Amino acid sequence: QVQLVESGGGLVQAGGSLRLSCVASGSTFSNYVMGWFRQAPGKEREFVAAISWSGRSTYYVDSVKGRFTISRDNAKNTVYLQMNRLKPEDTAIYYCTADREYGRSWYEYDYWGQGTQVTVSS
Repeated sequence: QVQLVESGGGLVQAGGSLRLSCVASGSTFSNYVMGWFRQAPGKEREFVAAISWSGRSTYYVDSVKGRFTISRDNAKNTVYLQMNRLKPEDTAIYYCTADREYGRSWYEYDYWGQGTQVTVSS
């Protein structure tokens, strides 16, 4: 079992930045691929980014490439999502997730945080 707790969401103007954090507990953090998904009102949960257990491989949805950076610190059991040049369309609840293997669909991940709201005003 893995417990995930996100933080760092908030309200920011377009063009601004936020950094999300997700602290994991309950199992060996370095055994898991870590990911971020987001869900806007009335829309399906969408893959945003993922990072391999070692941190050497990262994956992004096309709409955030060049603006968002996922990273992890295995010593702190923490994964981060640095979000720069934010746009109003980035507004959503952002969820941290973990699984033994990489995937881009929400149903491929076993463990989820409670989510943190990100709102980007125009």
